[in-house]
Amino acid sequence: MRYLSRRLLHAVLLLGAVSFFSFALLQMAPGDFFDSMRLNPQISSLTVNDFRAQYGLDRPLPVRYERWLVSVFKGQFGLSLTYGTPVAPLLWVRARNTLLLTVTATLLAWLLALPLGIFSAANKGTWCDRLGGMATSTLLTVPDLLLFLGLLLLAVRTGWFPTGGMVSSGSSDLSRWAQAKDIAAHLFLPALGLALVILPPLVRHIRSAMIEVLDSSFIRSARAHGIPTQRVLFCYALPVAANPLISLLGFSIGSMLSASVLVEVVLSWPGLGPLLVEAILARDTYVIVGIAMLGSVFLVAGNLIADLLLFANDPRIRDGVNA
Repeated sequence: MRYLSRRLLHAVLLLGAVSFFSFALLQMAPGDFFDSMRLNPQISSLTVNDFRAQYGLDRPLPVRYERWLVSVFKGQFGLSLTYGTPVAPLLWVRARNTLLLTVTATLLAWLLALPLGIFSAANKGTWCDRLGGMATSTLLTVPDLLLFLGLLLLAVRTGWFPTGGMVSSGSSDLSRWAQAKDIAAHLFLPALGLALVILPPLVRHIRSAMIEVLDSSFIRSARAHGIPTQRVLFCYALPVAANPLISLLGFSIGSMLSASVLVEVVLSWPGLGPLLVEAILARDTYVIVGIAMLGSVFLVAGNLIADLLLFANDPRIRDGVNA
């Protein structure tokens, strides 16, 4: 419990720091939502100033942050100047879609990376290993935007996958199972693109961790006793290599979140990415801060899960906490 309490306290402090610095940086940036009105000769500067005063944009930074923080505790996350509604309802709908995409892509990436990395490590130096290394190096050199555009072009040319959105028109009239299949069809392409972004570094880290363990003396001893290779790999080597792989979870989630903005925009997935771009262009400060906060929550949650998995997997950590 002490370990969990300590990690939760660190998470709360980190989220508080992220919220303050995100809010402060955006509030100190030149310009705001109403600046575009000044370009209209029919709107006087007095009218623009009245609008800024109405929404509290003329107040000092500490006052604006305090008001925003109060709205966070009320579950509103401020007021969207673009939509004229609290930010929270806008975020929750999009956040569910982004969470579905990132969780699916993370699972897909790990399901592909684990067997590929283990196979490559077990066949170190062979043509299979070299071919896998060339494939991961090629994927690493491809820009994310080019990869997503290539997937979009594939979908348009072949018609195998939907090219945008989360559901087809008229899907509300379908059965629950048919609706689930329709969402899965729309989800496949963005999830595949996102998984391919994180797959090469995952495969390389898994391969390196497994090679280090496979070169150890107890593995050589197990092989000398005639223990089958599959058992050596999955029952002896993989549990020992688990710690550095578990630590990769936070890294993979951070990479997923940064890449998800681009894949959602390119492949028209209705997540937080398109909303963030729209808010940046409109200078809708509270929406931007809310999305930054949600991204931080996802990242902190991923690292917290990784810490708990390390705690459960490594007795040395448990002994250090209990000492």
